[in-house]
Amino acid sequence: MHPSVKNSIPFLIVSFVFCVALGICVAHYDKAAMHLWLNGTHTQAGDFFFQYYTYVGEWVPYVIVALLLFYKAGWASFLLVDVLVSGGLGQIVKYIADTDRPYMFFAKHYPDIRLQLVDGVEMSKWYSFPSGHTTTFFALFMTLTVIFCEIARKNTSSARQSADSRSTLAGLYGITIICFLLAVLGGYSRIYLNQHFAEDILGGAILGTLTTFALLFAVPKLDKTAFWNWNLLQLKQNTNEKGEKEAPKEKK
Repeated sequence: MHPSVKNSIPFLIVSFVFCVALGICVAHYDKAAMHLWLNGTHTQAGDFFFQYYTYVGEWVPYVIVALLLFYKAGWASFLLVDVLVSGGLGQIVKYIADTDRPYMFFAKHYPDIRLQLVDGVEMSKWYSFPSGHTTTFFALFMTLTVIFCEIARKNTSSARQSADSRSTLAGLYGITIICFLLAVLGGYSRIYLNQHFAEDILGGAILGTLTTFALLFAVPKLDKTAFWNWNLLQLKQNTNEKGEKEAPKEKK
């Protein structure tokens, strides 16, 4: 199994457990009641945090794509394609499912219930399933898990003692858990802001994870190419070397 695919397995497993657990809850509990319970506690700190953290599922991935150009152009391209493909698939499903967002759903079916809204957040009304932000969150953080694990493994010498190997393995699992929790937190931000239901988060998590996992099988065919391993630091280095060669020699 290729290292990139192998590094994604722990994230895939915890995402699978999460989706199964959330799926059971979605199937067992009433849609409206579950949303009100998950959205029941609002604080000033929560309003501030989730209002801005949810943007990680919008433009932040493109900033990370630019930063990855300083590591490997291949991974920058992979993340860009991953976000665009998973997001595009999500949009197609949205228009097919055509479900109401919480704001519109409660206005139609439970007009007496007043949702807790966050000031400054524009409420969307339609095309709820799946959550596009959650799709991006899971695609982004699963990709980052693979990249961080790749870096960690490269920095670990095979000649180290077993204790160090166990420590490295624990670190890799730690990276996976942190990235997974950040993805889940992004999904929850959509519920907190009354933009999506739990079932939308479930759909987004599944779509983002499976799209990323599927695309990772293309990495073994690409990671040996010059483009995949190229980065902007090499461009700067090559420019400096070229400048040194072309510099005029001092006259004697």
